[in-house]
Amino acid sequence: MSVQFILSSLSGVAFIVYGFLCLTTDHMRSEFKRYRLERFRILTGILEILGGMGSLFPVNYSVIYTLAITGLFTLMLSGVIVRLTIKDPLPKILPAFVLMAINLYLAYKHFN
Repeated sequence: MSVQFILSSLSGVAFIVYGFLCLTTDHMRSEFKRYRLERFRILTGILEILGGMGSLFPVNYSVIYTLAITGLFTLMLSGVIVRLTIKDPLPKILPAFVLMAINLYLAYKHFN
């Protein structure tokens, strides 16, 4: 198994789980309220689920895979920026940063 396959699988599963949590839990409702982005919670959850599913596709479905990994990178870059803006501590920023870095790596490997 390649590193790319393992990271794509881990990222995909993580985003599917986070997406469902985003759509269904009171904790995520309160987090999006804290971010002052409550109107984007449902869209974010849906995009996380779709991106997670898309990153589970084999690389030979390159349009779906490309959209998924670049979209997830963009979501997590936005998440890191939001958390930095509201001055969250490092432990709260780290999960978004790690997922952003994983998807940046996947995009780099995919395009090279």
